[in-house]
Amino acid sequence: MKKFFYKFGLVLQDRALRTRILFTLGALVVFRFLSIIPIPGVNETALSSLFANNEFLGLLNLFSGGGLSQLSIVMLGVGPYITGSIIMQLMTVMSSRMKEMYQEEGEMGRKKFAQYGRMLAVPFALIQGFSLLKLLEAQSVIAALTPFDLMVNLIVITAGSMLLMWIGELITEYGIGNGVSLIIFAGIVSQLPTALSQFFYVFDPSQLPLYILFAIVALVVILLVVIVTEAERPIPVTYAKQVRGMKVYGGASTYLPLRMNQAGVMPIIFASSILLFPQIISQFLANVDYPMIKSVATALNTFISNAWIYAVAYFLLVFIFTYFYTAVTFDPDQISKNLQKNGAFIPGIRPGVPTADHIAKTLTRLTFVGALFLGVIAVLPLIMRGVTGITAISVGGTALLIAVSVVIDLIKKIDAQVSIREY
Repeated sequence: MKKFFYKFGLVLQDRALRTRILFTLGALVVFRFLSIIPIPGVNETALSSLFANNEFLGLLNLFSGGGLSQLSIVMLGVGPYITGSIIMQLMTVMSSRMKEMYQEEGEMGRKKFAQYGRMLAVPFALIQGFSLLKLLEAQSVIAALTPFDLMVNLIVITAGSMLLMWIGELITEYGIGNGVSLIIFAGIVSQLPTALSQFFYVFDPSQLPLYILFAIVALVVILLVVIVTEAERPIPVTYAKQVRGMKVYGGASTYLPLRMNQAGVMPIIFASSILLFPQIISQFLANVDYPMIKSVATALNTFISNAWIYAVAYFLLVFIFTYFYTAVTFDPDQISKNLQKNGAFIPGIRPGVPTADHIAKTLTRLTFVGALFLGVIAVLPLIMRGVTGITAISVGGTALLIAVSVVIDLIKKIDAQVSIREY
């Protein structure tokens, strides 16, 4: 506790760090202000009813930072940007040019790669915005739109999504922490008062032991998230001795840290985005005038809306995307080449291909545990609701994992800035 207050004092004393934190808070305040400005013609009663009976809209609202529940001008949130980033990550697997740009061209290559993701966000915002507006119109949540009204609303919410993406990148550059993650985190936190008020409204004293059990499970989940996020497997690395003139260089020993959860929260974000698309499309097509398309869309929507089918699909996608994202962001062959160039080797393992195989094998075993953990955390609220039948509380899940991961990352970055100032 004493160390915490000491660090906090250093943060307050450091003008540059204090400015970064205040900039971040100011940007989040602007985001929350934008999220309460609604688009025209919203039926509040129909909107509340729709969100009460729709699981996937609640998940979509999470990634919009809470803007969708208000049908605000930023109702799409950072979802289109995340979708564009997913497509670009997939391109690194299908295109050697994209993989080279992302992994081998350094900072300039990554900037160009990120720019392509931003450009893709625009068409995805238009597609998602059009689908949502037509879905909401069909559910009588918003008034019937003329072609001109539809075009104006579509431009407004697309511009809102791009503005939010820009605010997120400003936070990353001039503030502290990852801007997009912090926007999602702010949306999660903003929903806590509403969730608590709903809980106390439906509070049943006879269910008190179950509520206590939920609280214990929530604390255990938070503890496990912290442990798994911080867990790493050190691989020992030794640098060969080199004689130059009368001096001997190298011979030092260090280690290569492999994180258990190398992918962070990205697999859950990827899986959620993939699951949202068929649900949006099926609900949109269920309101068309063609009987065959309508019946197929209704059947697909019923199939996807089944809680257990949704949970199984969610778990499998999270598991698969954990391996996928780890493979994209961590290249054992490149690590092996870098070690060899610097005269380093893993004791007992020959340099080159054997080193890459050893790193890949170790990483695969670690990723299995991390993927299993992420999958279980993602579907835990669905399991708890299915077993207990209580929908007022969600234990664990995407929101909790993102919130805890963002807080850990933010604390690390603040601590790193404080350490730099101390030195």
